[in-house]
Amino acid sequence: MFSSSSSGFLRRTPPPTSTTIFKQITKDSVRFLCTPKFGIGQRLGRFVVVPRGVSAATTAQDLVYNAGATVAVLGGAYALVRAFDDLTRREILQQGLSRKLVHILSGLLFLVSWPIFSNSNEARYFAAFVPLVNCLRLLVNGLSLASDEGLIKSVTREGDPQELLRGPLYYVVILMLCAVVFWRESSVGVVSLAMMCGGDGVADIIGRRYGSMKIPYNHKKSWAGSISMLVFGFLVTLGMLYYYSVLGHVQLDWVSTVPRVALVAFVATVVESLPITEVVDDNISVPLVTMAVASFTFQH
Repeated sequence: MFSSSSSGFLRRTPPPTSTTIFKQITKDSVRFLCTPKFGIGQRLGRFVVVPRGVSAATTAQDLVYNAGATVAVLGGAYALVRAFDDLTRREILQQGLSRKLVHILSGLLFLVSWPIFSNSNEARYFAAFVPLVNCLRLLVNGLSLASDEGLIKSVTREGDPQELLRGPLYYVVILMLCAVVFWRESSVGVVSLAMMCGGDGVADIIGRRYGSMKIPYNHKKSWAGSISMLVFGFLVTLGMLYYYSVLGHVQLDWVSTVPRVALVAFVATVVESLPITEVVDDNISVPLVTMAVASFTFQH
């Protein structure tokens, strides 16, 4: 069975003898669930951890399943970028708006895709392979080793390939970091990506359109942008946590979860508003600060 560790998440104790999947409700506001190991001779479901010592055929099936999930997510990511590239070429969307929508949707769709993968220990690496491919594309095009005009137009401000080596590259690195380090075992990765994509992404769109009133200590940022980041970051984060709770990966005590998410959103908004963009990109500062604050608030 599983018992609660001091960090607030579940740890594994000796394997259960029953195959019944149980729910353990504790006082913690957020708790990610693990699936108990099944016996070797019993049927393995889609989201079951593959125990050590199982047959090579079972392990191969798990690898094939995760590889298929990776291909599917890669295909979806490629289709998303191509779709916005097409909309930009047809002048249906402005390049700046297209870039930000790609920023918002690609990260959130990546986060939504995590439950597609199995519960094997290797699943996170299959998922992380998706942003890794995009990372390599950014490096190749940013270093001018190749030229993908569609990619450049979709994710850069000025159409300069070297821009790919800054914000967009940091963005996919954060996606990989959250998948490998946090995965579905911690709420920290979910909260960090939700704030970076839903909060920071929307802030730029709203700020550029309605940001006539600038923040006194940073005239490059507006009150409209910061308020929208606070509101949308808060709502998107709650939405993602709710999504994972519906799928059974997390249990939520909304009374204590909501104020904690609000605190994380507030701190991330303050950091995003600071005049430090020239030193630290928002795609680094916002998720890293969010990780730190979320790690503290959701484990205390």
